[in-house]
Amino acid sequence: MVGLKILYVASGLLLSMLSVPLILGRVPPNPLYGFRVASTLDDPKLWYAVNRYSGQRLLVVGVLAVAGAVGFSWIPGIGVDVYALACLAVVGGSLFGGLVQSFRYLKALKS
Repeated sequence: MVGLKILYVASGLLLSMLSVPLILGRVPPNPLYGFRVASTLDDPKLWYAVNRYSGQRLLVVGVLAVAGAVGFSWIPGIGVDVYALACLAVVGGSLFGGLVQSFRYLKALKS
């Protein structure tokens, strides 16, 4: 289980690090990195606003991934399969929630 814990903590830290340039507005429109949909790629002003917002959500996902990986490992007698699924649920659920919120934010800015 130590290997899984390292994997989830490292993944959370990586997501957190990837979110910082988006939050700070240092990532210009590009085809590889950021909240890349047609409307954000076509409008730099929209790109920076939506990427700042989605970057904040990505930071939350990273922090929750680390917290979940560490927190679940403290549960006495937790099995590897339950641990892995619990961590996956935290990451998957928070990523989905952040994605939904980011699309809603984009829609609000466009209207």
